[in-house]
Amino acid sequence: MNTKLFVANLPFSTTESDLLDLFMQAGGVASCRLVVDSFTNKSRGCAFVEMRTLEDAACAVSALDGTELDGRILKVGEVRGR
Repeated sequence: MNTKLFVANLPFSTTESDLLDLFMQAGGVASCRLVVDSFTNKSRGCAFVEMRTLEDAACAVSALDGTELDGRILKVGEVRGR
């Protein structure tokens, strides 16, 4: 079962490929989607990343939450239901 993570405070220059490479270091990544502005098509500084297992997601949160990427401190957490 895939576990979805929310990543905030990303540098605006970050691409989906950069994000994929970063999270693959923590485990298996099922998908990643950078949130972009619909009018300008530029990054909004956040993304959703789906990890393949709950263990991979927990590893990604513990390894990447609070780390620095291009001068910005990342915030990584599990997405919870509404």
